[in-house]
Amino acid sequence: MIIKQISIFMENTTGRLADVTALLAKSGINLRAISIADTADFGILRMVADQPDAAVALLKAAGFAARETDVIAVEVPDQPGALARIMALFRDEGVNIEYLYASLEHSADQAVIVLKVDDVAAGLAMLEKNGFVTVPSF
Repeated sequence: MIIKQISIFMENTTGRLADVTALLAKSGINLRAISIADTADFGILRMVADQPDAAVALLKAAGFAARETDVIAVEVPDQPGALARIMALFRDEGVNIEYLYASLEHSADQAVIVLKVDDVAAGLAMLEKNGFVTVPSF
């Protein structure tokens, strides 16, 4: 299934990440996955939350530049080579992965990987056709 990721463009300053997470926590919004990419001056915080629409509205109201993006969350067996098999499938099918990150969600034998691909519908169909379990929410 396709899920919503929240991307926040923010200045790379001390405490800015604390501001974002405190704002979400105060409103009872739970983070399920999180990643940050930064430069010297700015960063892009990417996250999956249990209430994405509410989180985006809250962040925008607080002055953050936030938006939603469609991504795929796929269960990956927690064993050597499992992620490599998925990566080879994307390569072989010609679906470009723009970025990925791991979720905070994890069971004893499965991890969840969040993928942003250039063609979300094709990536989703390809994973499901090959027997991978995509996660509709978490």
